[in-house]
Amino acid sequence: MKEQVILVDEKDQEIGLMEKMEAHQKGLLHRAFSVFLFNSQGDLLLQKRASSKYHSPSLWTNTCCSHPRKNESILDAASRRLQEEMGIQAELQKKFSFIYKAELDQGLTEHELDHVITGIFNEDPIINLDEVEDWKYISITELNLDIKLKPENYTEWFKICLNETLSLSSKS
Repeated sequence: MKEQVILVDEKDQEIGLMEKMEAHQKGLLHRAFSVFLFNSQGDLLLQKRASSKYHSPSLWTNTCCSHPRKNESILDAASRRLQEEMGIQAELQKKFSFIYKAELDQGLTEHELDHVITGIFNEDPIINLDEVEDWKYISITELNLDIKLKPENYTEWFKICLNETLSLSSKS
């Protein structure tokens, strides 16, 4: 069975299900989440998406991101995918949600109501090479400079939500 996403309205009310690829081809609003894990020094754990990904391959992005399944909470979905992609278990906290729409490669459109989740993790991940090509911890200063110099190396959603995530994380 093909993976489905939960279609939502702008208030995050479920309005249906659709096969993931079709939702991205049509650019329909659907529920998603983005996990940002920081170490105790404040460095962010990034992943480089696998080159086999159907969109945004080999781009650097936040620690983990995906879509919840029907009847799965955002935090449960985030924990599941964090384990599947990065081999990580961490205590997670939902920080905020936002809606964005971005044109991607392959003629696809990301139109998501994205729930941003943060946590602390101080170890090395055990990556799933089907999902993740590489990983690194990076200081926020170095990350901001690299995004400024080479924005094409990063996913669209990551660039969109990074500043607000950092702002809210520094207040908690």
